[in-house]
Amino acid sequence: MPREKIEIPGQIDHLSILDKDGNLDKDLEPALPDDLLLKLYRTMVLGREFDARQLSLQRQGRIGTFPPITGQEAAHLGPAAVLRDSDWLVPSFRETVAELWRGRTIESILLANNGYNEGAEMKPGMNMMPISVPVGSQVIHAVGIAWAMKYRGTDDLAMVFFGDGATSEGDFHEGINMAGVYDAPVIFVCQNNHWAISIPRSKQTRSKTIAQKAIAYGIAGIQVDGNDILATYAAAREAAERARSGGGPTLIECVTYRLRMHTTADDPKRYRTDEEVQGWEKQDPLLRYQKYLKAKGLLSDEEIVSISDAIKADIADAVKRAEERMKEIGDPGDAMSMFNHAYAEMHPYLKEQKDRLAAELKETAKEGDNG
Repeated sequence: MPREKIEIPGQIDHLSILDKDGNLDKDLEPALPDDLLLKLYRTMVLGREFDARQLSLQRQGRIGTFPPITGQEAAHLGPAAVLRDSDWLVPSFRETVAELWRGRTIESILLANNGYNEGAEMKPGMNMMPISVPVGSQVIHAVGIAWAMKYRGTDDLAMVFFGDGATSEGDFHEGINMAGVYDAPVIFVCQNNHWAISIPRSKQTRSKTIAQKAIAYGIAGIQVDGNDILATYAAAREAAERARSGGGPTLIECVTYRLRMHTTADDPKRYRTDEEVQGWEKQDPLLRYQKYLKAKGLLSDEEIVSISDAIKADIADAVKRAEERMKEIGDPGDAMSMFNHAYAEMHPYLKEQKDRLAAELKETAKEGDNG
C-alpha cells in the first residue's frame, strides 16, 4: 500500500489585541466594564510594587529568597481574572498577582517566603492550592481536581500555571494527556518567559511554539502575547467557556519575559545579555496597559501616581503586620520537622534520612561549640 498523509485536526493561532506601543485592535477588544479594567490595573501595580518591596526586604535579610514576577503580571492575571469563586487556581511559584487577585494576602506571602508553614495555609473556600516549587508537579494535581469536578457534574474548572521549563517535565505530558483523554475541564497556562532558570527555550524543545503541543494531545491550543492583558483575558475566557460547556481542556501559551532574576539566589547576567532584557522592557505589560486606560479616559498621570502611592502604603502596613505575626509565632521550626508529615507512618528510608540529618546537625553544633 502507498504511504498516505494523515490529516491531523487542529491549528495554532497567535492572539494580540494591544501591541507593545499601546495600539489597539478594536475588532478584538473584549467588552469589559470600567471597574474591572481599573481593578486589573490596580492589581498589576500591586504586584509590581510588592515585587520591588520584597526585593528590598530580601536584600536586607528580612525575608528569604523569592521568585520575582516583574514583567509577567499580565500573563497570569488576565487568565486568573476569568475564574469564578468556585473554580480552582493551581499556581506554580511565579503567579503572585493571580494569588492576590484570588484573595491571598501580602502577609501570607511574606510568611511563606520567610519559611513559615503558616504562609502555605489557604482559607476555606479560596479554592487555591499552595505554590508548587517542584517543576511541573502541580499539573497533575490540577487535572485531578478538574476530573473530580466533571465527575461531580459541576461546570467548574481548574486553571494551572507553569513555566516553559515545566513542558520538558514528564508531569506536564502525563497531565495534559489525561486531561485530553477524559475531557477534563482544565486550562493549562504556560508562562513562556524564555528561560528555565538559565536554560533558554531554544534548548528545551524543537517545537516552533509550546502551544502546538496541544495538537499532539487532541486538545485546543493558542499562543497569546503574554504582555497584553486584554489578550490573555480574552483567550482564557474563550477557554473557560469551552471547558464549562464540555468542550474539554485548553493549552494557552503566554509569551512573556522575566525582567528580573529567576529567584533572588540567581544572577541572570551570567546567561543573558542586557540588550535582551532592554528589548523586553520596551514591551512592559504595565506601561502598555497604562496607555490603553489613558486613551479610554479611565486613568490620568495624577491617578497613576496616587494609585502607586496608596499601594506602597498598603504594602508597608502589610509588612508590619507580617513581621508582628512572625514574632508571635517565633522560630519557624527546626529542620527536623520537615520529616514529620509526609506519611502517617514514617517510611524506613525517610527515617534513615532523618537520623542522618540529626547526626549531621549534632556534629555541626559540636564543632561550633569547640570553635
